[in-house]
Formats: sequence, structure tokens, C-alpha cells
Amino acid sequence: MSPTDSSAIPDVQNSQDARQIAIDKVGIKAIRHPVTVSDRSGGVQHTIAMFNMYVGLPHNFKGTHMSRFVEILNGGEREISVESFEPMLREMVQRLEAETGHVEMTFPYFINKAAPISGVHSLMDYDVTFIGEITEGGVYSFRMKIVVPVTSLCPCSKKISDYGAHNQRSHVTVTAHLREHVWIEEIVEQVEAQASCELYGLLKRPDEKHVTERAYDNPKFVEDMVRDVAGVLDREPRIGAYVVESENFESIHNHSAYALIERQK
Repeated sequence: MSPTDSSAIPDVQNSQDARQIAIDKVGIKAIRHPVTVSDRSGGVQHTIAMFNMYVGLPHNFKGTHMSRFVEILNGGEREISVESFEPMLREMVQRLEAETGHVEMTFPYFINKAAPISGVHSLMDYDVTFIGEITEGGVYSFRMKIVVPVTSLCPCSKKISDYGAHNQRSHVTVTAHLREHVWIEEIVEQVEAQASCELYGLLKRPDEKHVTERAYDNPKFVEDMVRDVAGVLDREPRIGAYVVESENFESIHNHSAYALIERQK
């Protein structure tokens, strides 16, 4: 039995559409693929990323070729690297005959941290997303999004209580439009320095005493958190624009506290 002649199979996606409505983003979501990420120490982390891949579809086309997104991910190197991120995006736009494209690559990133007193080492994981876009005219832009878990202690609780103060884990999310290369570790350190206290994977008893007392001596509202992080990002010339968010998962309420600052520098 001879193989099917692909030229005889109708290409429905390429057929004309009469509704005259362009689609801003069409593509695939939530596909996993191996990636490699360089760290500041000179090493390489091999991890798994979740990809969202979209292109803009002109009004006259009925559909896009979904299989080509997967082909692009699986073409060439088995693992996608940071260096191949922009070329992959440009290939996607070219192969799908689009003017605009958008790729999101979300992956866990690990940083080896030493406990503050004992010095014992452990890994902390952070959710990182690389966001690449090509706009009309072939202009490429890149954003890096990092979720940094920290501790926040309530200034009001500390002020009004005879003893103790409630604290909670907070997620500070920075989405930065980069003018130049910035290490993931740099953003993480800048955020952690503004929190009531940073988190660690492993703590001994002297470390627990230290981080508890540090948080108590450094209370922060959710508003304080975003303002302090924004102040640091404002002074960073390699970042052209940013969004900083903080969500406090409250320990004495059945809701979260939230704040956001967005800046175009």
C-alpha cells in the first residue's frame, strides 16, 4: 500500500475566511519540553519548561498550522537554551507566515542558599518565565518574570499586640523588560533583601531563631513590599520597564492582601 499523497489532502487552515476578523494570538498552550538555563556561577541547569506559543493570524486565513509549533520545539537541539529562544521565536513567525509572535517558557529554577547562622546549604526553587514577542516590523522584545517567595510580618499586628505578631508567606512577582542581560539570581536577591525575611530550604535551630527575629525586626505591609522593590528596580539601568506584585497569603484572614506597581522607565 503506497503512502498517502499529502498534496492530495485539502489544507483547510490555508483556506480563505470571509468574516474579516484577525486573531491576535492563536497557537498551543501547556506543552512541556526540556530546556537548559545558564546560572551565574557558570553552571548549566537542565530542567523542564512549559511552553505557550502563539502567532497573530491575518483576517483572511481560516486557521494556523498547529503541528508546526511542535515541530519547531522538536527541531534542532533536543534541549532549548536561552540563547536559542529568540531564533526559535523568529523561526516560528517565519514558518507560520505571521507578522507577530509570542512565546512563554515557564520553568523551575534552583538556587543553592546557605542558612544565615549554621551555613548549611539547601536548594530553593523559583518559578521563572521567559516571555519573548515579535511585533509588526520584526521588532523583538524580551521580559523575564520571577516569582520570589518571602516572609512578611504585619506592622499593625506588631504595634497593637502585647507580644508576637502575625506573619505569612508572600509571593513577590517581578516582570521586567530587559535592556541588557540580568541574571535570575540578581532579581531574586534584590527582592529578598526588601522582605521581612527571605526563605530557605533548610534551617537549623539557630537559623530559625535568626529568621524569626529578623522578620519581627523588619515588619512590612504588602504596600511596603511593592514600594521597596520598585525603588530598587527604578535604580537598575538594565531594566526598561517592570511590574512588581506582592500577594500575602494571610495567616489570620481567609483572603490574601495584594498590591501592584507598574512602571515604564
